[in-house]
Amino acid sequence: MIAIGTHDPDLVVLSILVAAFASYTALDLGARVGVARGLARRVWLVAAAATMGGGIWSMHFVAMLAFKMPFAMSYDVGLTILSLVVAIFVTSGGFYVISRQSASGRRLVLSGIFMGLGIVAMHYTGMAALRSPADLSYDPLFVTLSIVVAIGASTAALWLTFRTTRLWQRLGAAAVMGVAISGMHYTAMRAARFTAHGQFDEAQRQTGLDQTHLALVVAGATFVILAVALIASLSEQNRAEAALRQAWEDLAHVNRVTIMGALTASLAHEVNQPIAATVTNAQACLNWLAGDPPNLEAARASAMSIVEDGTRAAEIISRTRLLFEKGSPRRELVDVNDVIREMIVLLSSEITRHGISVRTELASYLPRLMGDRVQLQQVLMNLIMNSVDAMKDVDETRELAIRSRQEDDGRLMVSVIDTGVGLPSQQAEQIFYAFFTTKPQGTGMGLSISRSIVESHNGRLWASDNAPRGACFHVVLPTVVETRE
Repeated sequence: MIAIGTHDPDLVVLSILVAAFASYTALDLGARVGVARGLARRVWLVAAAATMGGGIWSMHFVAMLAFKMPFAMSYDVGLTILSLVVAIFVTSGGFYVISRQSASGRRLVLSGIFMGLGIVAMHYTGMAALRSPADLSYDPLFVTLSIVVAIGASTAALWLTFRTTRLWQRLGAAAVMGVAISGMHYTAMRAARFTAHGQFDEAQRQTGLDQTHLALVVAGATFVILAVALIASLSEQNRAEAALRQAWEDLAHVNRVTIMGALTASLAHEVNQPIAATVTNAQACLNWLAGDPPNLEAARASAMSIVEDGTRAAEIISRTRLLFEKGSPRRELVDVNDVIREMIVLLSSEITRHGISVRTELASYLPRLMGDRVQLQQVLMNLIMNSVDAMKDVDETRELAIRSRQEDDGRLMVSVIDTGVGLPSQQAEQIFYAFFTTKPQGTGMGLSISRSIVESHNGRLWASDNAPRGACFHVVLPTVVETRE
């Protein structure tokens, strides 16, 4: 007679959770494969394949234990282990092929077929490991359907593993893969037919508790292993992100030093003015004191001028030193109008040297923003110097306009507008790409670094044309509630 089996609904749900968790972990490890190189890439590839393969096997084994028959069942240890090896091997092969940069759609399909057939082999090897007093046969229709589901699920898993980058994408992909992998197993189980001979006593039926305990142990061990792999992946991600931030900070520092080096002559002139004024006022002070009688009031006025000139020189040197310094970003409340004024003063000699007039339209009582002052100075310096470079060879009027205002949504907008040569045709976005430059001596990093800095402040930087001539660079930054009185 045909023996009818049932499934424990709790263990069925547990098997699907195992498949989904394994899929998510494999997706996360797959992201490490995409960015790693050399030995590290191979290690992450093996880890991702072992996670997916082992997870599929664990889901299969838990689902098998969820299957209850009216007689005792056991499993051949050798074939059970073989089914695990098969799962990891075929997953490794599929992951290796599709992770290569030259992987094409054809390779994806072939890898999906290879991995799908391997998972089918894993399942039916696991079924062959089943020991029971009933004869096992299969329905050809459902066997074929299980093969189709396995190939489809495998192809989707391979495609998603190296193409999901956001958290919500991975969660959604993991849920889809978990259901698909589980669907393959239960479709294949629908193909199984158990033909029993004779009757079974009640003692043979009391195996459910042991199967439940074993399923919980297997699932628990799987979750622990997957959690360890996921923690290792997250640790590596945090390390890589920290290294990337440090690299960008170093590059930003080099960019600042390069610009300041190019402005050495202008900065020297800027500092020389208050120093020369200090010398003049000191001589005047001495003359007033040498009079008979000494003119103390005039001498005091000259001394006050000396203090003012010395303070102005110190401020210029201080601003320059801050831009040369290398250190970790420091977030503080910043008045964006102050940053604009400081950069205009610092770059005034360079602006004047090229006959450029500056017009500022700075809104009053703007909210302050939380940001790194030096980094924001660097953004303004890059944008202003780009405008200077764009206008210095223009024969017509050269005007640099800098505006600040608050948007309707509360964010601050700063616009740097010039009447230079304008943006490259159809390349308003490409100018922000690293190493893209239209200048013979340019590095192509200034605007890229500037956008990176603005985005790290949760802002946005973009460019547009300025009719009838020139370019506009716009920076939008979030603010804090507190405003300057």
